Amino acid sequence: MTETHDLFARSPSILRMPSWLGAGVHEERELPFELADYKVTPGDRWTVTALKTGETVYCGIGPVEVVKT
Repeated sequence: MTETHDLFARSPSILRMPSWLGAGVHEERELPFELADYKVTPGDRWTVTALKTGETVYCGIGPVEVVKT
């Protein structure tokens, strides 16, 4: 049985984080799960955790946000 992949499939969520390029500039990273499947925890080091797997997908400077695509 062959498996097919949609080359134009979009990720359901994006992690938006600060960039070293300066204020008002953000970097984005595609995330595999839905928006509600992530927990953002602010602090000295902001963390983003995937609730389905327990994986920390981000730990660093903030603020960060997970947004729906």
